[in-house]
Amino acid sequence: QVQLVESGGGSVQAGGSLRLSCAASGFTYENNYMGWFRQAPGKEREGVAAIRPDPYNTYYTDSVKGRFAISQDRTKNTLYLQMNSLKPEDTAIYYCAAVGRFYTYYGPLSRKTYNYWGQGTQVTVSS
Repeated sequence: QVQLVESGGGSVQAGGSLRLSCAASGFTYENNYMGWFRQAPGKEREGVAAIRPDPYNTYYTDSVKGRFAISQDRTKNTLYLQMNSLKPEDTAIYYCAAVGRFYTYYGPLSRKTYNYWGQGTQVTVSS
C-alpha cells in the first residue's frame, strides 16, 4: 500500500524559509515522477514542483522559480521541498504526490498525472 506522509509545514514571516518532507513507502520510485502541489482557500490545487529521477529533471511553476527547490533522497525514500523567500501568496496546504507504475502523462505539474497523494501540510506566510 502506497503511503505519502508530509511534514515540515508551519507558520513563518514573509522572507523566511521552510523545508517540507514527504516520506514515501509501499512503492519503488526509481523512475516515478514525484511532485509538490498546493491548494489555497477557494483556489484549485496547483502544481508547484516536480522531479523525474531518470533521466533526471526538475520542473517548477513560474511563481516559485528561483525560490523553491525540489530534491529527493532515494536512500531514505524521501522527497523534499526547500522553500526560501516565502511570500504571503505561498500560503496553502501543500501536498506530496507520486505516480504509480501505470499512469497517463498530462505533464509534470498536472494533478491528473499523479495517482497517489499525501494528506497535506499547512504552510502559512504572514506579512
